[in-house]
Amino acid sequence: MGNAIRKSGIARPDIFLVSKIWISNYGYERAKASIDESLRLLQTEYIDLMLLHQPFCDYYGAYRALEEAYRAGKLRAIGVSNFLPNHYIDLANNVEIVPAVNQVETHVFCQQIKAKAYMDELGTAIMSWGPLAEGRNGLFTNPVLQRIGSRYGKTVAQTALRYLTQRGIIIIPKSTHRERMEENLDIFDFEMTAREMEEILQLDLARSAFFDHNDPETVKMFMGWR
Repeated sequence: MGNAIRKSGIARPDIFLVSKIWISNYGYERAKASIDESLRLLQTEYIDLMLLHQPFCDYYGAYRALEEAYRAGKLRAIGVSNFLPNHYIDLANNVEIVPAVNQVETHVFCQQIKAKAYMDELGTAIMSWGPLAEGRNGLFTNPVLQRIGSRYGKTVAQTALRYLTQRGIIIIPKSTHRERMEENLDIFDFEMTAREMEEILQLDLARSAFFDHNDPETVKMFMGWR
């Protein structure tokens, strides 16, 4: 990635660079070293946003390292990832710098309504991973999304992404296909009505389409247990 940025010819301020600290590098000293190693490998003097990947192990020590690096100008913003409301509220009320971002699974079937209310209160933005739910639950053939999208000449994917952005959620859709990347960006020339937004709100199942972070087996997986 560092080589790609250097060879791209794009000015560094025009690139928004996000990285994460994995749980194996949690704790103050390890996280501090991890930040410096990321800067070295990325060949940059600063990272725009650095996140803690999971709410396990010594994430308090790791977050202290983020705060220190933020004050030193090594990180422009700091945050967390996959923090459920209980993890987020506990951390946010016991640190000096409230997370700018919490990157969590968010899509039309898992809309994070309550979690967003807590984060809005403290000024933390949701960054959605999996904004298209990887097509699960029949997202790309959903009749509600199809009907609403057709009114604006938009695809189901564009409708689902526009819904999230209209709610003030940062989206990071993933694709290796140029045409889909372009499609995912083409969502800012229309705005859904309050009624349409309410229709999509009703699609919320309020549960993960992938895994439950409260499930012990999931925790074991992230902790690297065998």
